[in-house]
Amino acid sequence: MSRETILRQYLNTVKSQYDHIILDCMPSLGMLTVNALAAANSVLIPVQAQYLPAKGLEQLLQTVSRVRRQINPKLQIDGILLTMVDTRTNYAKEISALLRETYGGKIKVFGTDIPHSVRAAEISAEGKSIYAHDPNGKVAEAYRELTKEVLKLEKQRQKHKADLGR
Repeated sequence: MSRETILRQYLNTVKSQYDHIILDCMPSLGMLTVNALAAANSVLIPVQAQYLPAKGLEQLLQTVSRVRRQINPKLQIDGILLTMVDTRTNYAKEISALLRETYGGKIKVFGTDIPHSVRAAEISAEGKSIYAHDPNGKVAEAYRELTKEVLKLEKQRQKHKADLGR
C-alpha cells in the first residue's frame, strides 16, 4: 500500500454510503493534501485574494499536475474560488483581476467570490457554520451562490458522461 493512496483506499470502502465526499484540506502541500488529491475525483481550489496565496496557487497547480500524472489520472480541476475578497480595496480587486486573467483561460474561475469577513473567520475558528450564525449575511449568501455553481458544474459533468455513453 502506497502512502499516497491510503486515504483513497479507505474512501473506496465507504463511498457507496454517500452522494458526495468533501475533503477540506489545510493550505499546505503536505502528505495529507497529496492523499486527498489522490483520492479525489475533482478539486476546487480556494485562493485568498492576496499576493502570497495567489503566488502559492502555481505550486498547488504543479502538485495537482504531478498527482494527475503519477497517481490519479482522473483528477479534474473544477475551478478556482476567490476567498476573503475585500471589495473595498483596490488591492483585492487587482489580485482578483490578475487571477482571472492569468488562469481564467485554462481553468474555470468561479463567478462567485467569497467576501472577507472577520466574524466569519471567528465563527469558522470556533468550528461553527456561517449559516448558523448569520444565515442571511453576505458570506452565507456567497456560499449559497457557489453551491449553485458547483451543482450546475456537476450536472453538466453528469450530462456529458451520459452523452458519451450513448
